[in-house]
Amino acid sequence: MTLLGRLLNNRRAGEAHLAWNLPHLQGPGSLILTSDDFLPDGLLPRVHCAKHVGGEDLSPHLAWTGLPAGTAQLLLVVEDVDVPMAKPAVHCVALIEPATGDLTPGSLAAKRPGAGVRLLRSTVGRGYHGPAPIKGHGPHRYVFQLFALAAPVDGASGATPPLGARPRTLLPALTPQVLGRGRLTGVYER
Repeated sequence: MTLLGRLLNNRRAGEAHLAWNLPHLQGPGSLILTSDDFLPDGLLPRVHCAKHVGGEDLSPHLAWTGLPAGTAQLLLVVEDVDVPMAKPAVHCVALIEPATGDLTPGSLAAKRPGAGVRLLRSTVGRGYHGPAPIKGHGPHRYVFQLFALAAPVDGASGATPPLGARPRTLLPALTPQVLGRGRLTGVYER
C-alpha cells in the first residue's frame, strides 16, 4: 500500500472544490471554529481516525464563537482535500441547531448523534468517518467547515430531501443565505 501512496503522491483534490468555495456558501468569516482535541493545522489524534487504521471513528470536539444574529441552523461539512480524486472526499455533513453551542467528542456518530445534530449523507454514509488516507500518500488535510444559515435546510424547495441527497447534489442546491462561516483544519498521515 505504501507504493500506491507514493505513486499517487502528486494527485490531490485540492481546495478548489471545497464547500467553502461554492459561490452560494460565501459569507463573512465571522465564526471562529476551535477544538479541544487539535490545534489549527495540527495533527488529528488517532482516536479520531477510522477504525481500520487503528482509530475509533470518534468525531472530535468542536466549538464555535461569533454566531451571527438570525442564525436559523448551522451546516457542518468535513472534507479531505488531499484525497487522490478530482474532488475532496466528504467525511461528514451535519445540520446543527444554533443553541447547541458545541459538539462533544462523538456527537457526529451515525447511530447516536448528539442533541441538536441531524446527520446527512457523506461520501461514505451518514455520520462522521475519520481519516484513513492511503499509506505513504503524505499528509492529508481535513477541513471542518461551519456555515451559519439564515433559514433551515428542510428539503421542501427541492426534489431530493436533504437526508437522502448525496453531498455533491445537496451542497450546490442549498439556498439559505450564509450569515457567517468559519473553518478549522486538522492533519493526519499514515
